Amino acid sequence: MAKPKKKLTAAQRAEKKRRKKEFMTIFINGKQKRVRREPTIDGMDVEEFIRQNADDIWLHQHGYYEILHERAMEEAEETSNLTPSPPTRQSSVIDDSGDIPF
Repeated sequence: MAKPKKKLTAAQRAEKKRRKKEFMTIFINGKQKRVRREPTIDGMDVEEFIRQNADDIWLHQHGYYEILHERAMEEAEETSNLTPSPPTRQSSVIDDSGDIPF
């Protein structure tokens, strides 16, 4: 006869839930290993969350200069694409009739 399943206590269920939240199971060389999960904010990687939500002052205070540089480059690229180049004037000394205008 099969052995009846033992129910977990409330403390055991809470500990199991905490472990599942903190660790994930991966396979290395055919064996299961538990490794800590990467920290996330709202299901997003922390670095990606900072990149999307932090303001420039906070980034500067915490030393995220590469993100500031990326934002500056994107902003410069957007403004160069949006701003039309100034019209070029063709200054000609000779008008259509071929005479010098003065």
